[in-house]
Amino acid sequence: MKIQVRYFASLRETIGFAAEAVDTACEDVASLRLELIARGGAYAECLAIERPVRVAVNQVMAHDATPLSAHCEVAFFPPVTGG
Repeated sequence: MKIQVRYFASLRETIGFAAEAVDTACEDVASLRLELIARGGAYAECLAIERPVRVAVNQVMAHDATPLSAHCEVAFFPPVTGG
């Protein structure tokens, strides 16, 4: 299935672009993240499991078990800090 993946803030800077269309068979957020990490390079660096990364599916905060569907939008971004 085709999905839209977006990267924000430092993830966008590390990967080098803000969005991409991804053709995947992944059923949930966790498997998509692992699939992207397996690409290696910048993906493995900024999406590594030990790194804190937030995710939203269709602009709603999500978690590892959140299911994916065709044409959904998945956004990855670092935790927000403020002060």
